Amino acid sequence: MTASQEYFEEKAKIDLLLNQGFKITKVTENLDGATVVFESANQRNHEVLLIETADARKYFSSVMVSLQKNLTMAE
Repeated sequence: MTASQEYFEEKAKIDLLLNQGFKITKVTENLDGATVVFESANQRNHEVLLIETADARKYFSSVMVSLQKNLTMAE
């Protein structure tokens, strides 16, 4: 699989969880990539993704920054 295919698959997984109302609650970076923990709004369900591509790591980081900016502006 090409790097771009891997990126689009990882991005799709991230987008799916975010669109289902999950929020990123924890990120652990290591040499294999980033382990990202998503929790549902009611905190009853959680999903864990291993994000291996650099582009997908940049993507979820930008999503986190964007969401944080929106929270700050709403206050």
